[in-house]
Amino acid sequence: MTVSYDEKPGIQALGVTTPDRPPAPGTHASHLRDYEYKRLGTVSLLAGLDLHTGKVTEIVNNTHKSSDFIEFLTKLDAAYPATQTLRLILDNHSAHISRETQRYLATRPQRFHFVFIPKHGSWLNLVENLFSKMARTMLREIRVGTKQELIDRIHLYFQEVNATPVVFRWKYKMDEINLTS
Repeated sequence: MTVSYDEKPGIQALGVTTPDRPPAPGTHASHLRDYEYKRLGTVSLLAGLDLHTGKVTEIVNNTHKSSDFIEFLTKLDAAYPATQTLRLILDNHSAHISRETQRYLATRPQRFHFVFIPKHGSWLNLVENLFSKMARTMLREIRVGTKQELIDRIHLYFQEVNATPVVFRWKYKMDEINLTS
């Protein structure tokens, strides 16, 4: 199995200072919201996209330290048969190569194989497309009452993604390339 993994830190839980107003007939198609907001804190999303099935494994924590990464690896380990090697495509974040992570990996020999993407090559990691879509759809202009509500909505988003997963396929038409330029 191949899993594209990354973190999305600093997802802000923003609350409203005044209630939204209903749309005005004939002038606004959607509700009206005051530009002010309350900061309720931030969360970090750690997610892995299975490139074979399109399913997402995620955890949401306050941080993205080595202990959080190990929590993710433990969840991933439990989600797949013990006989499979799990290949993770990931960046060179310090939590991925820390002593704490290495100690955990030593307890699971031959279970995980890390493939590190080059520095400045985050665009090569397909989970970034998932984060982009999430930011453009679910997180855009979101307002919540509590930080826990944001966490619950993120988990709900991934339940919906996993209900109808989409496998990303690279497509490149070689006959359309102009090799003479």
